[in-house]
Amino acid sequence: MDVQNLVRMANQIGQFFHSYPDHDEAVREVAAHLRRFWEPRMRRALVEHMNRDGNDGLLPLVSEALHLMQTQETTPT
Repeated sequence: MDVQNLVRMANQIGQFFHSYPDHDEAVREVAAHLRRFWEPRMRRALVEHMNRDGNDGLLPLVSEALHLMQTQETTPT
């Protein structure tokens, strides 16, 4: 899987939601979009890239969304 392509696609999603006036809502919407429309292996590859290489190439909004997704997945309900 080409991680740079995943970064580019995730950043496009982030650019769309960047226009939201509420930053926290934008972060939640990026995370929700990735959960809804991306395969688990795509999400995993992007999170692994972030954890391994830092935020290399990722928009801050996308990085925040990925951190939110990680937090939600490790938090018991």
